[in-house]
Amino acid sequence: MTHFGIICPASTGHLNPMTTLGYELQRRGHRVTVVGILDSEGKAASSGLEFQAIAESECPYGYMQQLFDELGKLSGLAALQYTIDSIQKGTATFLQQAPQAIKKAGIDALLVDQVSPAGGTVAEYLDIPFVSVCSALMINRDISVPPFNTSWKYNPAWWAKVRNRAGYRLLNRLGKPIRETIAQYRNEWNLPPHISPNDAYSKLAQLSQQPAEFEFPREDLPECFHFTGAYHKSNSRATVDFPFEKLTGQPLIYASMGTLQNRLMGVFENIAEACVGLDTQLVISLGGGMSQDSLPKLPGSPLVVSYAPQLELLQKAALTITHAGLNTTLESLNAGVPMVAIPIANDQPGVASRIAWTGCGEMIKLSDLNVSKLRTAIQKVLTQESYKRNAMRLQKANQQAGGVIRAADIIEQVVSNGKPVLANSNLSKI
Repeated sequence: MTHFGIICPASTGHLNPMTTLGYELQRRGHRVTVVGILDSEGKAASSGLEFQAIAESECPYGYMQQLFDELGKLSGLAALQYTIDSIQKGTATFLQQAPQAIKKAGIDALLVDQVSPAGGTVAEYLDIPFVSVCSALMINRDISVPPFNTSWKYNPAWWAKVRNRAGYRLLNRLGKPIRETIAQYRNEWNLPPHISPNDAYSKLAQLSQQPAEFEFPREDLPECFHFTGAYHKSNSRATVDFPFEKLTGQPLIYASMGTLQNRLMGVFENIAEACVGLDTQLVISLGGGMSQDSLPKLPGSPLVVSYAPQLELLQKAALTITHAGLNTTLESLNAGVPMVAIPIANDQPGVASRIAWTGCGEMIKLSDLNVSKLRTAIQKVLTQESYKRNAMRLQKANQQAGGVIRAADIIEQVVSNGKPVLANSNLSKI
């Protein structure tokens, strides 16, 4: 038995897949502990996992909600900068406190979310193995693909690579304070310096929730990178009440702007008005960003809930209107549901561009959003069969990728032999 520690941001989009992975490892007889601030404790408990707190005085319970309240009002580069600043504030504290907490818990190996950049450094300092997990869109640098925070189309032409390189230079400037903090600790701990942002990721195994078919063609992937497909299981999530008796049987449009950038009232108003007059039923999940009482009366009287049992509703949906968070996107694809994406910030533009590139949906930039464009996109995706066919093609690809079972197999092989697990190798039986 191995005692695994999970390192990831205390947000639903990261905790859901990471705790699902932890739940599967626990089912196999391993011990799994979520290591994080107090806001992660409830999700760890609902998934049946242990919890080890860090930064209790600096980040009391409700700390993330304060960040979310501010982040939810932002979009584009401003939201990305705010996210990076928040990561920077937590990085030094994590590096100071995580090693002792991990030792105290008796953890043998770490599963490190790719957007927790200091996790691998702590694992190296403690001399324990770690596996990198891409809960969000994979962010490995590769000039053959656009940066994750852009909605740029994939293009193999030389000029596109020049464009991509310029985008990565901007990311380097934004992320410099984080890298400098990590570099300081690596120097103090006598660890080799990181030359590239890609150096922060595991040399043993890197796992992505994306199926390979939902990623642009890449020229520079490490041999230990695995496209495993999504980590979704309802039994590792808390139960959410929902008035299923209010569903009318009309084609269901499910709209969710996630749990972070979900406080832009105008987006929900555009969605509701765009669906008026269609022979459909609209269900809007607010994701905790606003209360139902704070909403004005929306056009068409859609069914509005604070939270929705997303996996169950997607089984009934004909279309998802989404912020293009990776989890909602992959959950829609796993149900064979096409999408209309309205990306807000962070990796959402990159996910939305892949939705359009794979033909499983349409993308509307937030700056271009209006009722007419949105209604046109909704009708197009609902009526043109190619979108459904492509969604079902990716559904098959996602299911064949292996999901949480394959990811857990790879992780077990890493801790079993301590060697890199290569993507082109067959997993040995453990």
